[in-house]
Amino acid sequence: MQNEKVKEYAGLLSHKKCSLFFKRLFDIVVSFLILLILSPVMLVLAIAIKLDSKGPVFYRQIRVGRYNKDFKIFKFRTMVQDADKKGLAITLNEDPRITRVGRLIRKCRLDEISQLLNVLGGSMSFVGPRPEVRRYVEAYSPEGMATLLVRPGVTAPSSIVFKDEDKILNSGDDPEQIYVEQILPEKTRLNLEYVARLSFWKDIKIMFQTLHAVAK
Repeated sequence: MQNEKVKEYAGLLSHKKCSLFFKRLFDIVVSFLILLILSPVMLVLAIAIKLDSKGPVFYRQIRVGRYNKDFKIFKFRTMVQDADKKGLAITLNEDPRITRVGRLIRKCRLDEISQLLNVLGGSMSFVGPRPEVRRYVEAYSPEGMATLLVRPGVTAPSSIVFKDEDKILNSGDDPEQIYVEQILPEKTRLNLEYVARLSFWKDIKIMFQTLHAVAK
């Protein structure tokens, strides 16, 4: 986090304090309101998950967040208990570890709703580079580390571009190699563009683009 490339991006962000302030204010107010409105839906999901398979309602995986610090991300559990010990760190579309209810939840992207708890708590934002596990962060270039200058997001421009990421992962014999060598570099490029051009109003635009992509 101390290399010259990261310092360049830090300099750009130092001129965007107003956008960063409104970005955080928006995160707090809107995440609280959405959690309040969606609490009945979250309760139904929690019950369905518990009835479908053994294990906790939430899957709390360690991801790398702002300033290269680890945090635990909230996700509704869509896979069997201890799935991370039984396969890859990435999930394929036909992954046998996915539960019956989990498959439906993932198809509708409902597993991401619980990340609003991270947004409200301050470890995430509505918009920002998607948080990776430590093993993939270690594959970042020196410039790529600049993506860790901002809070990771529930969505990002890279999330929209790679909304069908599983199809790419399924195109070869080694999904993890495909992710590290083909997908991760392009995601990093898009995330760096986001950091360099960060603005509150662009975040709003990205959120609407995400809703449109999910609806399609």
